[in-house]
Amino acid sequence: MHDLIQLLLNGLSTGAVYALFALGYTLVFSVLGVINFAHGAVFTLGAYFTYFLIGGAAGANGLLAGLQLPFALPFWLALPLAGLGAAAVALLIERTAFAPLRQRNADPLLALITSLGAGVVLVNLIQLLVGAESYAIPTGALAGLPAAVRIGGAQVRSVQLLLLLVAAVLLTLLTLWIDGTRSGKGLRAVSEDPTTARLLGIPSDRMIQIAFGLSGFLAGIAGGLVGLSVSIAGPYFGIGYGLKGLGVLVLGGLGSVPGAVLGGLIIGLAEACVPADLSGYRDVVAYGFLFVVLLVRPQGLLGRVLPSKV
Repeated sequence: MHDLIQLLLNGLSTGAVYALFALGYTLVFSVLGVINFAHGAVFTLGAYFTYFLIGGAAGANGLLAGLQLPFALPFWLALPLAGLGAAAVALLIERTAFAPLRQRNADPLLALITSLGAGVVLVNLIQLLVGAESYAIPTGALAGLPAAVRIGGAQVRSVQLLLLLVAAVLLTLLTLWIDGTRSGKGLRAVSEDPTTARLLGIPSDRMIQIAFGLSGFLAGIAGGLVGLSVSIAGPYFGIGYGLKGLGVLVLGGLGSVPGAVLGGLIIGLAEACVPADLSGYRDVVAYGFLFVVLLVRPQGLLGRVLPSKV
């Protein structure tokens, strides 16, 4: 029984991170109809921001070799600040890589390629500044929390429970914001029918900026949580999560917020079911499941046909 509990918690904590990551894709896709390939780089920045804000020092390589901030924040404060920093970078990407093309009514494919270029630039900038070595956020950052707790006979790391708790809170707040606030309803209106939304006086540009800001914030939070749970495996470690996030996005349904959450949890549980001695095949299981689902339901689990964005 305790093995089943352990498996479920492992899968849910991993799936929660995938869901947060895929939600960032979903928010941007819902208002622009374009996937932001720079999202993985923003995720990586969130991890690095968290590391430095809690007092971490840069390695021996890079232009910022040996750099350490003169203060060290507690993790509960560093994480949201890292999310805000990632949101600022996402907004900068929107202003420099997306807005000019949108103003010229350029082909959406150009925006996709531009976002890919922005992601490459960010990743290489990270490597130039802090090098390519791995960094680890010490679990001691969770001051006052035990390393693990026992639930139903299973030994569960506190980091996993923190992942689940933070993801659940953010997903709940995002849902309440979308359904219960004027800005959230405006964002949903733009995602469902941008032409009608403009006729009703809803500022589509502002909604797009809000979508990018929220997307970057979620990516930054997810990056910080992953950096705490495992490590920051160099500037390119967000690429793997970016590909997995795309799979989650497609599985749940393009543009569907509940679909992104459901897809993330399913992929996380599917990976957790793979035995430890076959862990190298987790991606095969995850993408194999995605392939089977799409054969039966091409629009994804909760997807629908979306109107084209102008």
